[in-house]
Amino acid sequence: MKSSILVIEDVLEMAQLIRMYMENAGFDCQTAETAEIALEKLQGGYTPDLVLLDLNLPGMSGLDFLQKFRAEYKTTIPVIIVSARDADEDIIAGLGYGADEFVTKPFSPRVLVARVQSKLNRLSITEASVEETITFGPYTLYCNSCVLKKGVEKIPLSTKEYEVLEYLARNAGESLSPEVIYNHVWKTQYGDVTAVAVYVQRLRKKIEDDPSHPRYITTIFGLGYKFEK
Repeated sequence: MKSSILVIEDVLEMAQLIRMYMENAGFDCQTAETAEIALEKLQGGYTPDLVLLDLNLPGMSGLDFLQKFRAEYKTTIPVIIVSARDADEDIIAGLGYGADEFVTKPFSPRVLVARVQSKLNRLSITEASVEETITFGPYTLYCNSCVLKKGVEKIPLSTKEYEVLEYLARNAGESLSPEVIYNHVWKTQYGDVTAVAVYVQRLRKKIEDDPSHPRYITTIFGLGYKFEK
């Protein structure tokens, strides 16, 4: 899954330019011309990996958005302010409200892309250093935040998909019956254990190069499943 960038910029030409460079660099990019529209996206469940924020916005200001964003949403999402306002008080206010960096206009789009890539790479390294992690192949499970990444790219998983994968990974090398997996993940001895097979198939489609010949989640006939790192 591509890292997602939210660009909050009211000048259409500028927003389109940033979006073009971000998408060319391999990012998914969404734009919002006002802070209010950005908040609607967030309230609708959209979670960016990084925010590029202008300060001079119609309606709610960029600083007001930043303050609300840090108070109500995930505080570890990096925010880079991109603004023509370069007075010391603006920079100090932006950093004080929780921005990670301040880039003044005009700017080089390629340099901005490099800053974004650097910030996301550092964030990935930091997450790995402070969280319990389980690695297999090119993948890393971040157990505290319930996230799976392939390199720096997030792999989208439902809550139950993550729980099944984490349980298998924590018990790597063991043959686990569907009943055992179901009891530990669903926290009950009663229910439809065929759900385990459904979720294993979903996981294979997301992490295996060839789901029909799995490398990580193998089937042990008559016994169940085994996770191989």
